[in-house]
Amino acid sequence: MNTDQQKNISLNSNKIFPILALLGAVLLWGSAFAAMKHMVGTMNPWTVMWLRTGIATLVLTPFTSRFAGHVKKGKDRKALALLAFLMPCLYFLFESHALTYTSATQAGLISASLPLMVAVGAGICFKEKTTLIGWLGLAVSIAGVIILSVTGSPSSGATNPALGNMLELAAMVSATGYMLLVKRLSANYGPFTLTAVQNAAGVIFFIPGLYLLIRDGLGPDPVNMLIIAAYLGAFVTLGAFGLYNVGMSKLPAGKASAFINLVPAIAAFFGWILLDETLTPLQMIASLIIFAGVWLAQYGDKIGKKNTLLNLKKKPI
Repeated sequence: MNTDQQKNISLNSNKIFPILALLGAVLLWGSAFAAMKHMVGTMNPWTVMWLRTGIATLVLTPFTSRFAGHVKKGKDRKALALLAFLMPCLYFLFESHALTYTSATQAGLISASLPLMVAVGAGICFKEKTTLIGWLGLAVSIAGVIILSVTGSPSSGATNPALGNMLELAAMVSATGYMLLVKRLSANYGPFTLTAVQNAAGVIFFIPGLYLLIRDGLGPDPVNMLIIAAYLGAFVTLGAFGLYNVGMSKLPAGKASAFINLVPAIAAFFGWILLDETLTPLQMIASLIIFAGVWLAQYGDKIGKKNTLLNLKKKPI
């Protein structure tokens, strides 16, 4: 094997690892919607979030001194504080309350708008090019979210879908800010440090949940609640964000966020399997509009470029 072949293998390995990390993250995130929906149906959202971040911090603590890096003074501390405030604090606050009003499937579908928001944010913050088609795709996707919300009718699994979907959209705005900050901070801090900061902030922010946990307990099925909380804390809150931080540190922000497109399908699958959730015909149309907006933003420019090249080739010299 010559030197060039070895370099190619090394480059491919460097690309495969962050891609696998991102795939693992979105699989865990997609499954979390149904798990969260089940928990907030029994417990207060603040209690659920304190359990998630508390369990994640408990698992992470023995390794923090060994793997977490030193936080620099100055702007980095403010950026890290803002990162933690956006995710997990605001994001989980909005999403946990959203899932008390809307279904896991609808909430998962709204997350399809996240990559477009990140792409626009990357264009503003990092000067990554955002085309007119990209803006159009974002507008179409947001229009789909609005239609999804207003066409939802109250049910046992979605008592106020309009409010719940708007709260989920607010969670996506928070997630956008978080992802852009991860891209900026990953140049100076490793994924382990960023994840440790996030979870520690979550434990403090959601501390009222500890009082509610002591007051109300874990509900009629405490063992099942603890198992689900352990999964959400150790695997989703800790594992998914750790994996995503790894992927985001190795790939461009726009490409990394595109993996979020898989979350709605995964959320819908688990919502159907575990919670017996379905969508109305109008909501299915709205879902297709959301995906059309995402597709337009992701592939519209490529098709436009291909058509331009074909037209240039057809012109006589």
